[in-house]
Amino acid sequence: MDIKVLGPGCSRCRQVEQTIREVITDLAVEARIEEVRDIKKIMSYPLLATPGIVINEELVCSGRVPNKAEVTTFVVNALDKEERFRRT
Repeated sequence: MDIKVLGPGCSRCRQVEQTIREVITDLAVEARIEEVRDIKKIMSYPLLATPGIVINEELVCSGRVPNKAEVTTFVVNALDKEERFRRT
């Protein structure tokens, strides 16, 4: 699983990244987490405000700091999509 945190590296971005790391650890999921700070790369995604979260190239949240339960839902949904893709 590839997860990107889109933003300039502000405190909100760091908070999002920390929450993602906690969720990944709690769920024992293998994931590569990348901070994307380059404005041109950030603007290639359909977001209006940072921080943003992209999981497997799908924007799942932007412009706010989601709580741990929300991030868990984002990750579990992405895992479900991966599993359905493998079955086909």
